[in-house]
Amino acid sequence: MTRRQFLRLAGGTAALGLCASYPVFIERYVILTNTYRIPVPNLPPAFAGFRLAHLTDLHYGPLVPLGMIRHVVTRANRILRDAVVCTGDYVHGKDGTQQIDAVWPVLADLTAPAGVFAVLGNHDHWADTARSQYWLQHTRQDLRHKVTPIEREGKRIWLAGAGDLWEDHLSLDTLLRDIPDSECRIVLAHNPDTADTPFSARVDLMVCGHTHGGQVKIPFLGTPVLPVRNKNYSSGLKESLRGTKVFISRGIGWAIYPVRFNCYPEVAVLELVPEPT
Repeated sequence: MTRRQFLRLAGGTAALGLCASYPVFIERYVILTNTYRIPVPNLPPAFAGFRLAHLTDLHYGPLVPLGMIRHVVTRANRILRDAVVCTGDYVHGKDGTQQIDAVWPVLADLTAPAGVFAVLGNHDHWADTARSQYWLQHTRQDLRHKVTPIEREGKRIWLAGAGDLWEDHLSLDTLLRDIPDSECRIVLAHNPDTADTPFSARVDLMVCGHTHGGQVKIPFLGTPVLPVRNKNYSSGLKESLRGTKVFISRGIGWAIYPVRFNCYPEVAVLELVPEPT
């Protein structure tokens, strides 16, 4: 082999190695802050520009170190925001409380003028439901199966916390029954398929995670793996089968495979505006 042939082979091998390692060791650690302008039906004009910082699917555990979670929390606390909403899967492991007890003292540092509100995802239940619920209550972020109003200039919007579709689903009709019919309802749900469950109550916006955006988005082909029934629910602002607006964040961590390609992790900021009439 000549020197030139060796250099070409070495260069090609290095390039191939870089391409192979990029989805595992590079893109999955490049966390973006993305702002989405979301038109919301029935949103009072007093809430125009209200900003929700949305965290989801942190999956603390293998390949998602606690330092990465601290970085995400610090970033969320520096964003211009009115409230923080968290939609589950804070840990990755199953059948144990160690990860739960490590990550939640970090999540407890989240702050926002109008409050921090959280629900659980399937991995939180798979790890330990009781311990996850303990930390929801201990941090005063608990919105699981609850509703709460946020007031501004004498007007209100309501946040409602749906259960996880796979593990503790609660009918949205039951969840929303005490909210006045005329007032804006924003539902936090881990799994966007919740938007297609049977219910008759009005939902003005559903905020979800669970899909990770598919983690891999192939140009012209899309996302080959999405852990939802409705394959339209990848990421960004979608519309349910009944016409409900559904926002899905790409989240932070990983689940099915430890890679990301053309699908960067994100801290999503939802800037709410009244829907044009």
